[in-house]
Amino acid sequence: MKKELEILDVVVALQDRPQERIRKGSLGTIVEIFDGGRFLVEFADLNGVPYAMPILSGDQMLKIYQEPVEAA
Repeated sequence: MKKELEILDVVVALQDRPQERIRKGSLGTIVEIFDGGRFLVEFADLNGVPYAMPILSGDQMLKIYQEPVEAA
């Protein structure tokens, strides 16, 4: 079951975008949703400093899911 993409979802880029310094596999966060299936995605470095904010379509990224882990 494919869920809709939402603001603050973590996504992975599915293709290189060298003009924006984004590599396939880079993680980003959806920060805005536009009509027509377009999304503003923020990509940040290891210090949390944004380095790119491209507008991507849903087929250019994949939502990342993570299950909660119970404490031992």
